Amino acid sequence: MKKQRAFLKWAGGKYELVDTIRQYLPEGNQLIEPFVGAGSVFLNTNYKSYILADINHDLIALFNLLKSKPQEFIDDLRLFFKKQNNQAEAFYQLRDLFNGSSDQYLRSLLFVYLNRHCYNGLCRYNNSGKFNVPFGRYKTIYFPEKELYFFAQKAQTAQFICAPYQDVMKMAKKNSVIYCDPPYLSSNESAGFTAYYSNNFGFEEHRKLSCLAEKIAHKNGIPVLVSNHYTDDTKTLYNKASYLYRAEMRRSISCAGEGRKKIDEILALYE
Repeated sequence: MKKQRAFLKWAGGKYELVDTIRQYLPEGNQLIEPFVGAGSVFLNTNYKSYILADINHDLIALFNLLKSKPQEFIDDLRLFFKKQNNQAEAFYQLRDLFNGSSDQYLRSLLFVYLNRHCYNGLCRYNNSGKFNVPFGRYKTIYFPEKELYFFAQKAQTAQFICAPYQDVMKMAKKNSVIYCDPPYLSSNESAGFTAYYSNNFGFEEHRKLSCLAEKIAHKNGIPVLVSNHYTDDTKTLYNKASYLYRAEMRRSISCAGEGRKKIDEILALYE
């Protein structure tokens, strides 16, 4: 199966690890992802249906718009990917437009523009809920047309919802499989790079997630696969999993391309 790239750049994206994740994902009729991100696992698996969730309202609204009106959306989006918009002045004007707009269609278009033009494709909001990632200074910008069309087509099998992971995991029924890709936990005071949105996902949330995964697997018979950094903390965190696997992948975010290193990833399967 040829790997499909997401149309968004995403911190902690699983494109590099998707072959390994597929090996350990159990079979089922439906895949549930409470932390869908850019959707690399969704794009590279073949379940009959999907429930894909995230707490980022802009992300879920974008996915729903692309699903419902792909041609119109992609045609309108193309207008933002012009050479004159790949400069700092235009970028900051469009970032201000995004932050000041309540028009969800315009925000979704600008969300993709900002994602492809900002520094390292980061998605970060300040405490006031304003997108605050600086200009990326790329020589050329790729317009992900084929990736957008592929996502829109596959999205017809998916339901996109904006909800906390606990609510999403409890939606699982018989023959569902859950894959959780929470923000990374690092050994650095058990916090790591967790500020993707305006809230943090710290050690306590990771502990609650591991307990919920264990409960759903053991009481409801629904398998849950969780991924994270491979550290002493995460080995302890997931020590009640049925299986622990170790895999290697490249770090998705670095100050310079040559600084991207291979890191170990843990996959904890509860079943």
